[in-house]
Amino acid sequence: MVTRTLQVRAPWAVLLLTAALVIPKSWLFAPLIGDLPPSQRITELLFQLLPLPFAAVGTLIAARRPGHRIGWLLLGGSLAIASAQLTWSYVSYSLRSGAPLPGSAVVGWIGNWVPWPALAAFALLMLLFPDGQLPSPRWRPVGWAMVAWCAVIMVFLALYPGLISTPELDNPFGLSGDAGEAMRRLQASPIIPLVTIPLFLASASAPLVRFRHARAEQRQQLKWFAYAVGLLVGVILSGPLLPGWANDLSGIVIVVAVWGIAAAIGIAVLRYRLYDIDQIINRTLVYGLLTALLGGVYAGTVLVLGQVFGGIGAQLPSWAVAGTTLAVAALFQPARRRIQAVVDRRFNRRKYDAAKTVEAFSARLRDEVDLDALTAELLVVVDQTIQPTRALLWLRPSSQGQRTSWDADV
Repeated sequence: MVTRTLQVRAPWAVLLLTAALVIPKSWLFAPLIGDLPPSQRITELLFQLLPLPFAAVGTLIAARRPGHRIGWLLLGGSLAIASAQLTWSYVSYSLRSGAPLPGSAVVGWIGNWVPWPALAAFALLMLLFPDGQLPSPRWRPVGWAMVAWCAVIMVFLALYPGLISTPELDNPFGLSGDAGEAMRRLQASPIIPLVTIPLFLASASAPLVRFRHARAEQRQQLKWFAYAVGLLVGVILSGPLLPGWANDLSGIVIVVAVWGIAAAIGIAVLRYRLYDIDQIINRTLVYGLLTALLGGVYAGTVLVLGQVFGGIGAQLPSWAVAGTTLAVAALFQPARRRIQAVVDRRFNRRKYDAAKTVEAFSARLRDEVDLDALTAELLVVVDQTIQPTRALLWLRPSSQGQRTSWDADV
């Protein structure tokens, strides 16, 4: 019988083990990136710390909700990634140092197959997110197929003659003869990606299917996950469009965005400030579109003025740069209000409809003189905008001491 104390302490033990793997691999990896530019060195070092946020979130979930599968999947996947990164750093350091470190071949052998448990863990996470249950029993074959396929690939890579990730080393446990040759032909064929990619995409589609049938709370949980993934995709796609100095920092932003997925999973599962996601999505859309619009206006204006003052690349007069900047600044508030209205109308229809209803009622209020009609219309407006189960209207007593109230179920 697993005690409550063990259930709480076990996740912290896995977190400490993951950290114990991350620290030495970061030390081994540091000399390998000494010749890179500073921004790339920071990106690579942050990438080495990638398992820690997921392990930390998994620990919080597993410690607070020991029966929740999401926490343990995060812990298992993070531990597998940390192990894979440590083996790669160890073998790379051994090959570069000129004096092979002890056990390099065995460590490289482990690193060849250990990433696949992480792939299986994160595929299952998408299948089970956010409540730890499958969307329906029909998804059970997808989960079992993904786990079985990853297990098959692990055995295949463990016995493959020659390490794929580090060709300089030979697999100490690789098969030889006809079996080894058959494995080489199988590895050269496209069967591994042809099976892996559809299985992973099928797992990734589970949150989309779940969202269609989810209730209010589960919808908010899925929105957090979708927001974090969408932010990561947006950062990756916008990288080629950025100027050189910003593109150098895009790697750091991508790693931080990946960390954001771990934070979103923690918020969703632990239900901390769950309903803030609507406001966050709204603000991201508004200011993202606003930034793109104003940036496009500024770049277009500078391009046109550059043609006027000597062609593309010509030095613009200081008054032209200042005027362009002031014009873009003047457009900020009008553009923000316009974009906010468009976003509300498209993505937050209830808020937009409520604002329009209140605005129309305010216009009619100036011309209404019948108190009974005004009361009935006010109750209708409250029902349409706030949607309470019961509404009570109380009027302050008049000079004659009479008091009037209306009570209605809505």
